[in-house]
Amino acid sequence: MQTLTGHQKDLGGGFLVRRLLPDAKRRSVGPFIFFDHFGPATEKPGVDHDVRPHPHIGLATVSYLFEGAMMHRDSLGSGQLIEPGAINWMTSGRGIVHSERRPDHLRDREYTNHGLQLWVALPLAHEEDEPSFAHTPASALPQVDVGGVQVRVLVGEAFGAKSPVAALSNTLYLDVQLPAGGALELPALAQEMAVYPVDADLTVDGEPLPARTMGYLGGGTARIAAQRESRFVVVGGDALEVPRFMWWNFVSSRKDRVQQAAEDWRAGRMGKVPGDDEFIPLPPTPFTPPEPKS
Repeated sequence: MQTLTGHQKDLGGGFLVRRLLPDAKRRSVGPFIFFDHFGPATEKPGVDHDVRPHPHIGLATVSYLFEGAMMHRDSLGSGQLIEPGAINWMTSGRGIVHSERRPDHLRDREYTNHGLQLWVALPLAHEEDEPSFAHTPASALPQVDVGGVQVRVLVGEAFGAKSPVAALSNTLYLDVQLPAGGALELPALAQEMAVYPVDADLTVDGEPLPARTMGYLGGGTARIAAQRESRFVVVGGDALEVPRFMWWNFVSSRKDRVQQAAEDWRAGRMGKVPGDDEFIPLPPTPFTPPEPKS
């Protein structure tokens, strides 16, 4: 098992995340090229952790909350309250702009935000698709009891259940809750898989995997166990056809496409979120990419 410890990153205003992908040792797991774990973070009145409008190309964002709430708005006119247990899948394709802000009904309240923000690289044939947004409520996602272990199938298929979330490539995303002393025999569900313990240490085939550390499994089976009640996610799918260039919020198989997206954002050609004139400017460091690594 290859382990990725990740690193802490401040997204602004003291909003800290643990970033597991991309990593110097492994850039992707199946189609997943970006993995941020945020919280649990206490959101207090007057503290601004809003993510202002910003652009994407060549990827799908996959937002999932354990606690809290966020308000998604985008340049398509979508407006969706993101709540725990739902999957929110935004396909950027040739280009989209979106924001994630504190919901109005929570502006004057203290609450906890905790969740995962992942990116999936779009298949080569779909990198320039029309942008879209799809919300799948928590009630629509199947949950399976596997010998006392609760498995929610967020994306893909597992243990006889299939998620209604539409992905453009073979993609796997599970939310698993182990009872104290429990174990899950994880089958070879995808070409590439990784396990991420959200809140407690695990063992994988008897090997320790600390909380908030990603364990890359490849495509084999694994026995995942924990001494105390714990939660972990499994991500994976088919390996990328070719490596991707990543810079800021842009992903593409072509470096010139990333450069064009940067120029388009600088020139104001990528659209805007209706009713929101704020935006995140391009980073000051220009895009000067090395060849992407697999």
